[in-house]
Amino acid sequence: MTFIIYIGSNKEYINHFQELLQENIVIVKNKEEAGIILKELPSNKIQPLLYEKINPDVDKVNIAYLKKKFKNLYIILVTKKIGKEETSIYIEAGANNTISPYADSDVFKAITNFISKNEILNKKERKEKNKVDEVFTIPKGKRIFDIIISLSALIVLSPFLILIMVLIKLESRGPILYKSKRVGSNFYIFNFLKFRSMYIDAEERLSSYLSMNQYTKESKEKTSEVSTTNSDIINDDTVLVSDDYEISEHEYLNKKKEKKDTTFFKIAHDPRVTKMGRFMRKYSIDEIPQLINILKGDMSIVGNRPLPLYEAELLTGDEYIERFIAPAGLTGLWQVERRGGEGKMSAEERKQLDIYYAHNYSIWLDCKIIFKTFFSFIQKEDA
Repeated sequence: MTFIIYIGSNKEYINHFQELLQENIVIVKNKEEAGIILKELPSNKIQPLLYEKINPDVDKVNIAYLKKKFKNLYIILVTKKIGKEETSIYIEAGANNTISPYADSDVFKAITNFISKNEILNKKERKEKNKVDEVFTIPKGKRIFDIIISLSALIVLSPFLILIMVLIKLESRGPILYKSKRVGSNFYIFNFLKFRSMYIDAEERLSSYLSMNQYTKESKEKTSEVSTTNSDIINDDTVLVSDDYEISEHEYLNKKKEKKDTTFFKIAHDPRVTKMGRFMRKYSIDEIPQLINILKGDMSIVGNRPLPLYEAELLTGDEYIERFIAPAGLTGLWQVERRGGEGKMSAEERKQLDIYYAHNYSIWLDCKIIFKTFFSFIQKEDA
């Protein structure tokens, strides 16, 4: 039987429990004495404790103290009866259960069985939590490789990059670099850099093109209609920004309800993209400024694509959160995998490939992805 501590002074109750539990019970007078014993016990095991009910005002302070100090304590209130108001007080303080001072062995057997089952569940939960809470750190070898490659590439490509910047500026007004907040490994948020490939009024054009999202389910394409107008976007306080679009927060929240499982957004042959932007996207030139992110340590050469904040928020459930225990990368597994019909890959396929990489990334897989990346610059799709 599980070892049990009893806090109390009622001799009648104590005699009953000693006779029932024999050497499996230790009697103490107060929370301080109980604390001395509990400190010596394993902190990762659920420990049952019998607490003799005296006065709700005093008891709630003692129980709250014990629960705060010992997280895995299972407190059982010993009482003949308890009213509804008192029940609320004791539950709020941290009491887990109640028991009669004359309970028989079957009651204790049920309690210990319950605790054992919960201990197994807790171990499983802790294992899963540690898996998710694991902090990813780029290995030293990978980080050195990232610095050498990114710095060398920036130096070698500098004349070409200057030409690209001039051409961007000549075609359309606006900044040369595009910045957006992205979520990388460990949910680290950073400024993600790209060459600007869209007109600066792209958000005003968005409402006309939302129905062209290639990741929207076919059933949704047939039934959903876009109701946002240009004035809706302009008048909203908050505008959410992604690689390929900008959208008002109000419109985004409405669409999130309709298609929560469609995380990614992309428009084939997007008319808001500049001519220079179309050329850069075709050859992935717009991605080159991310070498600066890599040099800073925000990203790695190979990893899972960093996501906009609100897209990342959709993937915080148990099913997809593991994609974030991997490096954020300039290129990754789904970017080089062979795509489905008409050059499209579903959002679900991307998520699963991200999770696969999070569990299986290695130097050999990275080398394979880098090798394939050189043959994936020219995309079959214009998006």
